[in-house]
Amino acid sequence: MADVVVITGGSRGIGAACARLAAKAGYDVCLNYVSNRDAASAVVAEIEAAGGTARAVAGDVGSNDDVIALFKAADEMGTLKGLINNAGVLDVRSRIDEMTPERLERIMRTNILGSFFCAREAVIRMSTKRGGEGGAIVNLSSIAALLGAPNQYADYAASKGAIDTFTRGLALEVAEEGIRVNGVRPGIIDTEIHASGGEPDRARKLRDIIPMKREGNAEEVAEAIVWLMSGKASYVTGATLDVSGGR
Repeated sequence: MADVVVITGGSRGIGAACARLAAKAGYDVCLNYVSNRDAASAVVAEIEAAGGTARAVAGDVGSNDDVIALFKAADEMGTLKGLINNAGVLDVRSRIDEMTPERLERIMRTNILGSFFCAREAVIRMSTKRGGEGGAIVNLSSIAALLGAPNQYADYAASKGAIDTFTRGLALEVAEEGIRVNGVRPGIIDTEIHASGGEPDRARKLRDIIPMKREGNAEEVAEAIVWLMSGKASYVTGATLDVSGGR
């Protein structure tokens, strides 16, 4: 059976770059998206045009039922060998004393609970103690987890700090079960997520605070993620790699 990777938030940005690169590495790709069906279909078409296999599945990772349905769709494609917990959201700039309960609940549900829900389903399928063949999980954190994002996105930063801890804890939990768990902390990357935070040009504007004096791109982050999933990283687990231009 085919080796399958589930990629959440796979219709754009880092997720889409991971989907294309994972397909080139030989995985069949099951990519999740929330609402942009056209963008997800375009990624699938691109993978198929290059000779790969891909499927797009709509769903909100913050919904337990949607996550279960996503992994059932992946089961139909082959044997799950990888999960890239990429889906994440942020909101417009705000101080903590101005954040609404609705904003906080949305950020935490998507960024934290969504990663937990997906990892649970992946471990159920991949753990050798459960009859699986092992595999790899890569969680998307952010350099904001180390910097705090004051007066901007402290809620987003806090959610990614939770992902750092989750990555370490899960890695130790399943280290003897054939599953490696690692994380990646992107820095300022030129993707569509900045537009959802109300600042589409944010990456370009912040070049001067980056030691390398340029923003990163989605493909550079995807290269690190797919490497961590590969056999070339066979002795790496519980680690989180900064892909941030030195920031």
